[in-house]
Amino acid sequence: MNKWWYLTLGGIAGTLARYGLASAVYARTGADFPYGTLAVNSVGCFLIGCLAGFEERRHLLAPEVRLLLVIGFLGAFTTFSALIYESWRLLREGQAWLAGVNVAGTTLVGFVVFWLGTRLGNLVQ
Repeated sequence: MNKWWYLTLGGIAGTLARYGLASAVYARTGADFPYGTLAVNSVGCFLIGCLAGFEERRHLLAPEVRLLLVIGFLGAFTTFSALIYESWRLLREGQAWLAGVNVAGTTLVGFVVFWLGTRLGNLVQ
């Protein structure tokens, strides 16, 4: 099967899982606080951590499985897990400073470009 199919199938499943989990959480907690997003990000980080630990000890993830689960499913489920995974890798490589910059920088830049986007969106009539 073509690699794009693995990405597509994983992405579809991840999108549906994200929507399903977040919706279920919001149905129980209400929307006063983003508990649904917190749940999705927490589950995504747990799952990518499990896969990273498994791969670290076993080295058994075939490229197709990595495309399907890590990039496709978890990429669509939550990109936050990718941020945490990449920062964890930097930390493990002895680059704690860069790990911190990655987390803080992504958050700060995200807020700034979001704000810029709202300004631009408000200009469009």
